[in-house]
Amino acid sequence: MTFLIDAVYLLVALVTSPVWLFRMVRTGKIRTDWAGRFGRVAPFAAAERKRILLHAVSVGEVNAIRMLIRRLAERADGAGIVVAATTDTGFERASRLFGSDHRVVRYPLDLSFAVKRFLDAVRPDVVVLVELEVWPSFTLACSRRRIPVCVVNGRLTQRSYRAYRLLGPLIRPSFGRLAFAAAQQNHYARRFRRLGVPGDRVYATGTMKWDTAEIADHVEGADELARQMGIDRAKPLVVAGSTAPGEHELLVKAVGEGVQLLCAPRRPEWFDRAATALPGCVRRSRGERGSETGRFLLDTIGELRLAYAIADVVVVGRTFGNLHGSDMMEPVALGKATVVGPAVADFADTVEALKAGDGIIQTESADLPAVLRQLLESPARRRELADGGRAVIKAHQGATDRHVRLIMSLIS
Repeated sequence: MTFLIDAVYLLVALVTSPVWLFRMVRTGKIRTDWAGRFGRVAPFAAAERKRILLHAVSVGEVNAIRMLIRRLAERADGAGIVVAATTDTGFERASRLFGSDHRVVRYPLDLSFAVKRFLDAVRPDVVVLVELEVWPSFTLACSRRRIPVCVVNGRLTQRSYRAYRLLGPLIRPSFGRLAFAAAQQNHYARRFRRLGVPGDRVYATGTMKWDTAEIADHVEGADELARQMGIDRAKPLVVAGSTAPGEHELLVKAVGEGVQLLCAPRRPEWFDRAATALPGCVRRSRGERGSETGRFLLDTIGELRLAYAIADVVVVGRTFGNLHGSDMMEPVALGKATVVGPAVADFADTVEALKAGDGIIQTESADLPAVLRQLLESPARRRELADGGRAVIKAHQGATDRHVRLIMSLIS
């Protein structure tokens, strides 16, 4: 079975190599931790306690498990916690958040030899996959070692579900091996069952992102960020987070005269293009200060929360193009009037809940200038959105504790 899986992977990699190799060279991702991706991890010391491995793909999933890791550290009977991330940005974020207290490692490619090397080094007792990432070789290797594997905060979008269904016999055994799948919503739970997870192992627990949305009126370091970048606190500021190419031009046209605009692109490879679209912008990475055009570029990782904290209005990126949205919970929890576009497929449930509670505004590209103008001219409306959004967050919290109980059942 492992030979067949490896052969499929290698064939696909060979056929698609002109595409992914070109992209990796163009974006600079070719300079990555290849040793880690092939399973090379410094061996762990022999453990006298249980070891929990949590796998979060990128920044969004890493952020989503902050509270989960805190609660597991408190309640898991002294179990050791290891965090694995796939992407470079995810690994960097995980190292910042958890590196001082827990071991952070690179998650391997799903090749049998890489997985074996990785598991030999880490030696987990339980594996927790965040949102999805159910890979055949990894789940098979864990099954042979009698290591239970589960999914928490499970999310199977229609797009992902269709892709998995196409893989059919290759992927169905992987889902069947899961000790449990804790899905964010009932319709996600149904998709996990249809892909092979036994019905009695599937739960609809809600999303942990409501729990990690930390409600606060002030964020330490936010004022310093504004000072260092030369942002004028006396003038209105629109912060656009997790933006994608094409949205920067839209935002420049949408903000009115005298309104400052700070953009934080989702991916590092988009930083330079964003700078071109923001004439006269100050780039955070260069230590520049003060922009005559009122344009600012947050081309760093891990500082978006600080930027949200100083915003008058927040626009969530990847929602005005052909992508599928970005998480909007953080600015809502910070009490910011938050605007999203029509493309929110990956966060549809969250947007619907916030809209129902008058905690967010969803608009089309053509209406964005009017929406921003109305919000900036009405502090009262901004307060209404802040209060509505925070009330929705509080009403939906509690999923993290449900996940902790399920994970603890595997440890015991």
